[in-house]
Amino acid sequence: MSKPYELLIFDWDGTLADSIGRIVEAMNAAAERAGEAPTADAAVKGIIGLALSEAISVLYPHLDARQLEIFRQHYADIYTALDQQPSPLFEGVVESLEAFRSEGYRLAVATGKARRGLDRVLKANGWEGYFDITRAADETRGKPHPLMLEEILAHCRVEPGRALMVGDSAFDLQMASNAGMHSVAVGYGAMSLQALSEFGPQVCVEHFSQLREWLAGPAQLQLQGR
Repeated sequence: MSKPYELLIFDWDGTLADSIGRIVEAMNAAAERAGEAPTADAAVKGIIGLALSEAISVLYPHLDARQLEIFRQHYADIYTALDQQPSPLFEGVVESLEAFRSEGYRLAVATGKARRGLDRVLKANGWEGYFDITRAADETRGKPHPLMLEEILAHCRVEPGRALMVGDSAFDLQMASNAGMHSVAVGYGAMSLQALSEFGPQVCVEHFSQLREWLAGPAQLQLQGR
């Protein structure tokens, strides 16, 4: 039986890497350095997935362009310092990705990180060249605009119906929907499964390894019903 999907696309922060706490810490430290009041952790988690400048604008809409750039640089400096030892990958990620590769899936990353930050964590994990393609927010349109996924699909020559977006934020799932793709919601990152379920994922998982179980089971059955 052929697989219902041939391309698996992953968000990075909160989906592959356990970095949400570090992002919250860096955002609030940057706010203090910029002379702004820190926001609630839940508010910061709610903007994870957006490109950095857009995320800051959502949290601090009163900032002008100059203030926004200063804040952005503070965040970049603080996060880079915190991330000298990159955030660990979630349990089951390495084993599952290796299994997906051996099973013939093509793999990609679509992230709200900047290219510099993404390249740093890919290198730290020995994953330069591991994925078929990676796209970062500062080299394309940010989430939830579908361009990032459209570029990945074009590169891999895969139709939207044969690709699956896996993410932990509403922006990931909205981006997939905007690109005409199915999605999987993970509940251990930025947003709860209860919140993510409103955006129509094919399945919600609480552990990364459950994605492989689903792809081997219900996702295969789904193909028969098409």
